[in-house]
Amino acid sequence: MANQSVARGGNIILIGMPGAGKSTVGVVLAKRLGLGFVDTDLLIQMRTGRRLQQIIDEDGLAAFRALEEQTVMEFDVCDAVIATGGSVIYSDKAMRHLAAIGTLVYLDVPLTELEKRLHDMESRGLVIDPGSTLADLYAERTPLYRRWADLRVDESDRNLEEVVDQICHAIED
Repeated sequence: MANQSVARGGNIILIGMPGAGKSTVGVVLAKRLGLGFVDTDLLIQMRTGRRLQQIIDEDGLAAFRALEEQTVMEFDVCDAVIATGGSVIYSDKAMRHLAAIGTLVYLDVPLTELEKRLHDMESRGLVIDPGSTLADLYAERTPLYRRWADLRVDESDRNLEEVVDQICHAIED
């Protein structure tokens, strides 16, 4: 896996549901491995000068997805841990680009745990159709994450350090 990662830009790209800990795991993982860190949600906010939820509220879901795809397609980094927004999975074009520049790691969190973690669904910038539930989103996205993942990390009953350790061991093998 490590040679595969180096061959594809040396990046580790974290994918998964909102609340899976992509940004939190990403920062710790980057420190542990001596890599840079990029959060695509923060890039979008810096680019627009607006919070994610504000973009969704003012421009709509389709416009947000297009902006997310464009942001991902325009960056080209090496030797970094990249935390993606949970909805990047909807863009095959963006996912192909990410797969070409690094190893895709799916942070898999059970729905029951996500429900405990997500207390701010109305303000965190979730790309979710009106009337849909977190369970609906989970059922819709999980097969997509699994399809694209080079590595799946089950976060069940694991703390932050254990998740980071598991990723480090998997990419070193």
